[in-house]
Amino acid sequence: MTLARALGAKLRALPSTLFRKAPTCSQDHRWTALLRADCYDLAAAALFTTLFVLVATTFRDYAISNDEEVQQQYGGLIIAYYASGLTDQALFHFRDLYLYGGLFDIVAIGLQKILPLDPYQVRHLLSALTGVGGIGAAWAAARMIGGSRAGLLAATALAVCGIWYGAMFAHTKDIPFAAAMMGASYVLLRLSRELPRPRWSLVLAFGVLSGCALGIRVLGLFALGYAAFAVVICAPISGGDWRRLSAFVTRSAMRLVPAFLIAYVIMIAAWPWAGLAPLNPLRAVYLFDHFHYPISTILDGHVYYMADVPRWYVPVYIGIKLTLPLLIGAGLGLLLATLPHAASNAAANTWRREAVLMALATLFPLLCDVIANAPGDTGMRHFLFTAPPIAVLAGLGLDGGLRRLQAFHPLAGLTGGATVLLALTFNATTLYRLHPDEYLFFNPLVGGLEGASRRYATDYWVNIMPEAVSDLERYLDRSGDPLGKRPLQHYSVAVCGERLPFEKTADARLQFTRDWRHADFFIAPTHMNCDRALNGRIIAKVERLGVMIGVVKDRRSLAGPTLAHNGANEIR
Repeated sequence: MTLARALGAKLRALPSTLFRKAPTCSQDHRWTALLRADCYDLAAAALFTTLFVLVATTFRDYAISNDEEVQQQYGGLIIAYYASGLTDQALFHFRDLYLYGGLFDIVAIGLQKILPLDPYQVRHLLSALTGVGGIGAAWAAARMIGGSRAGLLAATALAVCGIWYGAMFAHTKDIPFAAAMMGASYVLLRLSRELPRPRWSLVLAFGVLSGCALGIRVLGLFALGYAAFAVVICAPISGGDWRRLSAFVTRSAMRLVPAFLIAYVIMIAAWPWAGLAPLNPLRAVYLFDHFHYPISTILDGHVYYMADVPRWYVPVYIGIKLTLPLLIGAGLGLLLATLPHAASNAAANTWRREAVLMALATLFPLLCDVIANAPGDTGMRHFLFTAPPIAVLAGLGLDGGLRRLQAFHPLAGLTGGATVLLALTFNATTLYRLHPDEYLFFNPLVGGLEGASRRYATDYWVNIMPEAVSDLERYLDRSGDPLGKRPLQHYSVAVCGERLPFEKTADARLQFTRDWRHADFFIAPTHMNCDRALNGRIIAKVERLGVMIGVVKDRRSLAGPTLAHNGANEIR
C-alpha cells in the first residue's frame, strides 16, 4: 500500500512537473539546458551555416574589382619592403596606396602561396569570410545587449542587405575594415561592463581588432575614440563623488593603454608609412579630406567631381542602399534608447548605455563627414563600416518593438513578427535574383534598382564583366567564328573598366584595346552612362530585375567609329 500511495502521488504531480519552468544552467542542469537550446540561437547557427556554404560555393562568381590589381601590387610591395631590410622604398611612391594599410593584402598574398586557387579568388574568399565575421560580430553585440532574438534579427537583416552581402566578395578593403571595426566594438561592449578593471584578455582582443582596423584604414582611429566614450558613459557620475570618478577614469585609462600600444604596433607593421613619422596617420586623415582627383560620381542624376559632392551625399546613399528593416529597426533602436524606460534598473540602464554606444559608432562618422563636407566616391562604399552597428541598432529596435506589440496584444505581436519575417524574406529573394550583383540593391525609397538606374552609382566595380565576356564569346560562336577555328580571328574590345578583369575571363579571340575609336566591340556597364560612350549595335544585354546594367556592342559595321560623348569612361 505504501508503494501504491507513493506512485499515486507521483502521478498526481505529473502535470505540474510537465509544465513547470525549465531548469536553467545556474541550477546545474546543463544537459537539460542544452536539449532546450534557444530557438533563436539555433536559427542563428543555421544562418551562419548557410552563409558559409554560400561563400564556399559562389566566391568564384564575382569579377575582379577595379581596385584589386593595385591593392594586390601594394601588398607585394609591403612584403618586398620588409624582405629587403626596409631598403626597398617603392611602396612609398606607389600611387596614393601608401595612405592605406595593407593588412588584408599581406594576409591574402600569404594565403595565395598555400591555397590552390587563383590569387584573386583567394582575395574574394578571404574578404567574404571576413564579411561573415562582421555579421557574426553584429550578432554577438546585439545578442549581448538585447538577447538572442535581437541578435538573430541583427544578423539576418545585415546578411540580406545587398550592399553588405554583395560587397563581401569584391570590396577587399572596405569589408575587412568594417568587420574589424565591428569586432572591436563588440569587444568594447564586453570590456565596458568590467571597467575600471576589465580582463586582460578583453584588453588584448580590443587592441588586436583595433590594430587590424588601423592596418587597413586610418579611420580605425574611431575605435579608440569609442573606447574613450565608453569610459565616460560608464563612469559613476551620480552622487558628486569626484574622487571616485577620477579614480575610475584613471584606472580605466591605464588598463586600456596596452590595447592602444598593441593597436599601434599592428598598424605600423601593416602600414609602414604610418611608422615613418608619429603624425603620419593624422596627415592621412587630412589628405583624405582634401582629395581633389578628377573622379566623377553621381547623385540623383547630377554628376559631381568627388571633391564637390554635397554634404548629404553619404547620408542619402545610406538611406537608399540599406534595406527598410535596417533603417526602420535602427530608428526604433535610437528611439527606445532615448525614451525613458518604465523600469529604471541596472539592466535597463546597461541596455540604454550600450545602445547609445552603438548609436555613436553609427552616427559619429556620418556627422564628421557632413561637417567636414568630405569628398565622396561611389556611394556609401567608404562608409560600409557603419552598416554593422546600424544592424545592431536594428536588431535592438525590432526586438523592442515586437516586445511592446506582444505586451499590447498577442495578435499584434504575431502580426509584427510575420511582417518582419516577410520583409527579410523579400530582401533575401531580391538578392537571389540579383546574384552575383547583390550590391546593386536599392530599397523602395528610390524605386529599387529601376528607379536608381542612371541616377545613382550602380555597377561601379564592373561586376558584369564575366557575363558580358561570355555573351560576346557566344555571339562569336553563333556568328560562325568559334574558338577552335584556324586561323584564329582576333577582335579588339574596348572596355569601360580595367584591363585585368577583362583579360582574366576573355578567350584568345578577344584582345583588350585602349583605342576606343577603332575597337571591334565595346563592353560597358550602364553606371555613369558609360554604355553610351561609344556607338554600336547592341548584341547582348546584362540585366537584373528587368533593368539593363551592362551592354556589349558590335562596332564593326560602323564606317567611321566616333565617340558618342566625352568623359564617360571615367569609372570607379
